[in-house]
Amino acid sequence: MAPPEVHHAALNATFKGIQREDHVPVHQYLGIKYGSIPARFERAEPVNDFAGAVVDATKYGPRCPQAEIDVRHLLRIPEEFEIAPEPEDEFECLNLEITCPSVSSVKQPLPVLVWIHGGSQIVTFCSAASKICDPTKLVAASIEAGKPIIFVSINYRLNIFSFGDGKEKNLALKDQQLGIEWVRNNIASFGGDPANITLSGESAGAIYTHAHLITSPPVKRAVLASGSLYLSSPLPVERGDGLIKTLEAKVQNLDQPSLRESSVEVLIQALKECKVNTMWLQEEPELANWETKPELVEELMIGDTEYESVIWRNGIETLEGETIAAAFESDERWGSKLRKMYHVVPDRPTAAKLGALDLVHDARYTLPVEMVAEKLKAANKRVYKYVIDQPNPWQPSSRSHHAVDLLFLFDGVDLSFNPAAQAVGKEMRQRWISFVSGEAPWGADSRFAYGPLGESKEINETQFAARRRVEHCKVLREAGIGVYLPILGALTAGRISLLN
Repeated sequence: MAPPEVHHAALNATFKGIQREDHVPVHQYLGIKYGSIPARFERAEPVNDFAGAVVDATKYGPRCPQAEIDVRHLLRIPEEFEIAPEPEDEFECLNLEITCPSVSSVKQPLPVLVWIHGGSQIVTFCSAASKICDPTKLVAASIEAGKPIIFVSINYRLNIFSFGDGKEKNLALKDQQLGIEWVRNNIASFGGDPANITLSGESAGAIYTHAHLITSPPVKRAVLASGSLYLSSPLPVERGDGLIKTLEAKVQNLDQPSLRESSVEVLIQALKECKVNTMWLQEEPELANWETKPELVEELMIGDTEYESVIWRNGIETLEGETIAAAFESDERWGSKLRKMYHVVPDRPTAAKLGALDLVHDARYTLPVEMVAEKLKAANKRVYKYVIDQPNPWQPSSRSHHAVDLLFLFDGVDLSFNPAAQAVGKEMRQRWISFVSGEAPWGADSRFAYGPLGESKEINETQFAARRRVEHCKVLREAGIGVYLPILGALTAGRISLLN
């Protein structure tokens, strides 16, 4: 059988892809270059002409250089599950992947789901190349359901390659904007509808997605999975300048002239030696006052897992009970009330650590879901809220932790050994497909709960209050972000890790 191919007049190219089978044929076009990086730390330029080339789109493109981490660790994926090393290239990492039905089978333009991966803004957490977030099953399920969709995932610059050296900021965000525009301009030739795009992301990917909703040309709908700008807000330029100076000094100590002229290997070494385990968006004019700006989207799906704060667990475990309690007492009016509400007692270290993790979850995830949803509803936009309470398939004692939804949604690692997890994954794919297709995934006046025990269903607010600390969130909202943000900073700064 001849490999699938797409003749693209606007791009002056023929793309040769691959065919996958998951009950139905699914076509993939991999490693398509959407942007060209003229020099390190410089803004990318669009790739709009392939000069008549026949483009080999059968292999995943390189990702941005990064420190190596075992993405199986957090997800409890068995150690024998192999992930092949992924190629890396600083200047060739702006590529995307398209997974779709056969173009010849498309009768009318299809809705498009654009995916931005997470990874603390420093690594690629669970790519399609790793198999963990391979969208083949999601697209195949859409075809079988009679609601075919196209899935596009975007690679972009990470860590210091995105952060820059002070001249150009937030290069990851600008790379993604370029990728989204590429999709808007070129997806029609792959069968997609450029006016029917759903932008989505998980964790850091959701942070970026939220940023795009207030800064970029509007998309039709969006999904914020376990993240928003409330999880990682844009920080002052001075904070970024401090990190840049630290890394400049480190590369010079490693016999390199500067960040801009250093070798890739030394840049990665500097990140490791300076223990840079997360990065952030830097303040720029278009991100100013982001809390009050409208999200340019008609529909939103948003939610969290039951134990998002696990990624701070190892860091908070190093704190003494007295240290945790002291963080709360920084506010004279609210500190003591919040400390007692979260059962943080100086001489009860275990309770103090658990209370700190509960606060992190509530303030960074559960409360922001409500704040974002209420803002959109006030603007007469449709919002669909969910919770994920199905525990990790291999280690249920790890609970329904941060990023566990990736296992269910993509089913890239076989879950047939766990029928409950498999059932949740099947349900999740169907609900996402409905949303991307423009249908209500569930009633807008209720929430949807995935799990526990393999059961997925709509729940009311009373049932929701049995799953999340609703009353705690009410108190946090009353206290205000100016009260709890300094507490969060004292407890979590520098303590995040994907190896929990």
